[in-house]
Amino acid sequence: MINNTLSLGVQGIQDGMVGMENAARKIARGGVDGPQGTASGAGNLAEPLIDMILYERSVEASAQVVKTADETLGTLLDIRA
Repeated sequence: MINNTLSLGVQGIQDGMVGMENAARKIARGGVDGPQGTASGAGNLAEPLIDMILYERSVEASAQVVKTADETLGTLLDIRA
């Protein structure tokens, strides 16, 4: 059961990092899309910025899951020893 929890926590961290990368690309593009650099929605960075914050919180929560599972596993090992 702890292995599943650890796996879910690590997967959550990985998913959050991918989401943050995608949001960062959108922010870096600054709303400029297309090969000719036409501005489509230039200045509309609110959504990727909000996404970045949400993914950051998701990574933090997943890291806490991993930390708690690790501490629980350590406690169980101490009890069994």
